[in-house]
Amino acid sequence: MTDFTPDWDGRVADHWLRIDEFEEDAFRATLETLLAELPADSATADFERGAVFDSFGHPELAVPLYQRALAAGVSGERRRRAVIQMSSSIRNLGDPQRAVDLLTAELAWPNDHLTGAVRATLALALTDVERELEAVSVAVTGLAAYLPRYNRSMARYAAALMIDAGPRRTSDS
Repeated sequence: MTDFTPDWDGRVADHWLRIDEFEEDAFRATLETLLAELPADSATADFERGAVFDSFGHPELAVPLYQRALAAGVSGERRRRAVIQMSSSIRNLGDPQRAVDLLTAELAWPNDHLTGAVRATLALALTDVERELEAVSVAVTGLAAYLPRYNRSMARYAAALMIDAGPRRTSDS
């Protein structure tokens, strides 16, 4: 069960499409008008508020809202986005290992149109914990799904990166 109707969700989506037309306070005020239509304890509202803080460069304010939304059972696409966005914010706040843990767990969920974002965010977090080879593997695996050709080859190369994590071989060795 969701807190919103398709009409409400559409109005929120339209507002997000116009984010660059607003100053932070004006964007937030308009969104708050829409959020006022939801129940006071709405997980959806917590997610949307967190996303606003994130979008305007306040990850320290966003993370608690994402956590609250997830704990309250935000569902569907917003649940997945909350994990991605919260992980990115956590990484930016200096805890990349926690981001790696959250995003690695997220890869266990079924693939969808946000799986590439999970992989891209995970790759960034992996570089912050000095696991660059794994980061490249995760990124190439994610990219392979979008290539018009060479999908299988790129997926195999990405897997090989994880197997051959030793010193680079040259043609002379």
